Amino acid sequence: MLKQTYTQRIVEKALQFGFSDVGFAKVIRLHDEEKKLKDWLDTGYNAGMEYMANHFEKRVDPSLLVPGAKTVISFLLNYYPEQKQIHNDAPKVSKYAYGKDYHLTVKGKLKQLFDFIKEEIYPDLEGRYFVDSAPVLDRAWAEHSGLGWIGKNTNLISKRWGSFVFISELIINLELPVEVKMVKDACGSCTRCIDACPTNALVEPHTLDANRCISYLTIESRGDIPKEFKGMFENWVFGCDICQDVCPWNSKSIPTEEPDFYPSNDFLNLTKEDWNEMDESRFNEIFKQSPLKRTKYAGLRRNIEFLK
Repeated sequence: MLKQTYTQRIVEKALQFGFSDVGFAKVIRLHDEEKKLKDWLDTGYNAGMEYMANHFEKRVDPSLLVPGAKTVISFLLNYYPEQKQIHNDAPKVSKYAYGKDYHLTVKGKLKQLFDFIKEEIYPDLEGRYFVDSAPVLDRAWAEHSGLGWIGKNTNLISKRWGSFVFISELIINLELPVEVKMVKDACGSCTRCIDACPTNALVEPHTLDANRCISYLTIESRGDIPKEFKGMFENWVFGCDICQDVCPWNSKSIPTEEPDFYPSNDFLNLTKEDWNEMDESRFNEIFKQSPLKRTKYAGLRRNIEFLK
C-alpha cells in the first residue's frame, strides 16, 4: 500500500474518532522555536512554571523524546461550548474547562488511533502520544503540520476552527509523505487581543508574560495572587478567554460535538452566591473529573476571595 494512502486512512480514522483536523510534519529540530523558547525563559516570562525549562533539548527535538521518531501527527479537537454560564455576575470559567478534563478524553482517542495504525497499517509501529503533558511544543508542531498559525495572543489559530481547540500529537517511527504548506499568519494589523488584556500580559505580539496572565495566576500559580492585579480580573475565577473572545477568527466558532466537553446544568446554573458559599463537598460534586480539580478547592477558594 502506498504511504500516501496511509495518511488518508489515518485522517479518515481520526475524524471518525472525533478529531476536528489532522496534520503531518517530518521530525526535525525546531531551530527557530528553540531560540524563541530560550529567550522567553531567559526573560522569566514562564513565571513559576519551572517545568518549561526542563528537558529543553527534548522539547525542541522530538527524536530525543521518542527515539527513532520519523513523523509528528498533530490533531485539533474543537471544544467551543454551545451553552454559556447563565448568570452574568457569576465568576467566569474558561471554556476549555466547561466539561470533562480534556486530557482523559483526548488521550483515549489517541490510544485508539495508535492501536489502529499498529494493527491495520504498520505492525512495527513504535512511538508515543501526547496531550499537553510532556516536553512537546504543541503549537509549533500544529503550525508545522499546516493546521494554523500562532497568533499574536500566542494561541494557535485555525482558519476553520479558530483557537478554541485542544492540540495533541502522535510521534511515531513510521515515515509518512509530508507536503505541508504552512498557513500564513493572518492576524494582519489586528491587535485586539493585546489591547483587550486587562493585565497587559501580552507584552508584544506573540509574547506572553505568564507573571501577568490571569490564566496562570488562577490555575498554575500556587501562591497568593499579587495585590497589584486586584480589580483587574474581570470576574475570571479559573482561566481567562479574553484574548480569544475578542479575536475575529473566533467570531464564527462552531459548537463542539464532543459530549465529554458539554457543561453540566449544575455548573451552568451556579450563581454568584453559589460560588461564594461553595464548600469542598459541593466543589467535588460539581467538578468531578473537571479541569478545575487542578487548582483544588483551596486554589479555587483563593480565586473567589480575590474577586471580592
